[in-house]
Amino acid sequence: MGEDESGAARIGSAPKRPNVERLRSELDDYMSRQQLRSTEQRRLIIDTFFESQEHMTIDDLLAVVRRSDAKIGYATVYRTMKMLAAGGIAHEHRFGDGFTRYELADDDAHHDHLICEDCGGIEEFEEPLIEELQERIAERYGFTVRDHKHELYGQCRECRMKANAGNNKG
Repeated sequence: MGEDESGAARIGSAPKRPNVERLRSELDDYMSRQQLRSTEQRRLIIDTFFESQEHMTIDDLLAVVRRSDAKIGYATVYRTMKMLAAGGIAHEHRFGDGFTRYELADDDAHHDHLICEDCGGIEEFEEPLIEELQERIAERYGFTVRDHKHELYGQCRECRMKANAGNNKG
């Protein structure tokens, strides 16, 4: 846990970025073991996904890659993302909006999510206190945690401000 300018303990922080080089190496190893070809379209999809800082849906990714190659189809993007998920390179998230979203899967850059139910915005955060509490709870119950996710659903600051501004008119 860090400190702010006043020296007070700062709770939470922005998450670490994934180690892209290591994930690319793991992907190369996975594709080699599975005897998967590295096609030009697949490389474009993978490069675009790796460069993204967002939680992308198949449609989001398709729209971006089609700017470079209009011939890429939905099925190619879908199969590529399923391959990345199967290889442990991408996490699939379902945040209750009917879409599957993907992000790079780097356990060393673990983070949790705040999901705005109004605008669909997703904020990533790290909170050492939550992680410590989860470990203590698991230890108390003799439980070994293999994986977890923490998602908080509600209303983001911007949507709350818009709602309050609308309520103050009139």
